[in-house]
Amino acid sequence: MKAIIIDDERLARQELKNLLAVHKEIEVVAECSNAEEAKEKIAEISPDVIFLDIQMPGKTGLELLEEISALPEVVFVTAYDEYAIRAFEVNALDYLLKPVQPQRLAETIRKLANKESADKGENNTPLKEGDQVFVKDGEKCWFVSLENIRLFESEGNYVRVYFENFRPMILRSLNSLETRLPEKSFFRASRKHIINLKWVDNIETWFNGGLMVKLKGGQEVEISRRQAVKLKDLMSL
Repeated sequence: MKAIIIDDERLARQELKNLLAVHKEIEVVAECSNAEEAKEKIAEISPDVIFLDIQMPGKTGLELLEEISALPEVVFVTAYDEYAIRAFEVNALDYLLKPVQPQRLAETIRKLANKESADKGENNTPLKEGDQVFVKDGEKCWFVSLENIRLFESEGNYVRVYFENFRPMILRSLNSLETRLPEKSFFRASRKHIINLKWVDNIETWFNGGLMVKLKGGQEVEISRRQAVKLKDLMSL
């Protein structure tokens, strides 16, 4: 798996690189000291994972995520624990506190490997809007038309599927699911959400140039500034 380390401290980058060297499934292909440099490298390399500091001069790691269109797995590596909730909101794979402990990093690498293995074993055949899809959650099963699904929401290694009054969970990553969905109907609103545009009931301007979308099923989904620009371009005359 190709990895990029993003941290403004050279010693911190080197320390993490040394720790990752024992994990042969990870190849560090680039190091970046700020968000602008990282944005260019991510677009150029398309890494599988980024190890991202949050507090950096200029733009923070969280601000960087709002500006990248590629969606690699994200592992936050920071000296501060107060960002853990925000990391969950942007669907980060893991949150490591500095100084990084080798055993804790090993847990993160196992999560990455398990996710990659699961993605490779999944059905990746493109879907059409009128297709019927089979959804199974435990002992419960549904056969539902794709156009009746209004929202996909990532929760860790699972995706919650919203249709009618049901919200089952499926073992699949949101990134891999996105590659199967028809682009004209389904929009990647954030790292955590994919919405069915035909279920949009109302759109309001939100903080920092973003949007708040309300779906006909009642769910509200916040869209970042970068994704808001894409949505406006997609839906404008």
